Amino acid sequence: MPKISVEVPQELLEDLDRHVGEDGKFVNRSEAIRASVRKTLDLLDEIDARHDRLDDVEE
Repeated sequence: MPKISVEVPQELLEDLDRHVGEDGKFVNRSEAIRASVRKTLDLLDEIDARHDRLDDVEE
């Protein structure tokens, strides 16, 4: 799996960390970020579909 680096504002990182760990929804930051990216891309696809902006070819 490729790795990427991103700069994240401290307040966003702190919010993310509240959802990670034994009492959180995710086991680690990477899982939380991947889930967020997937959900965001799905939402953008839904918006594009409503506006007829999706390509006919699915990846």
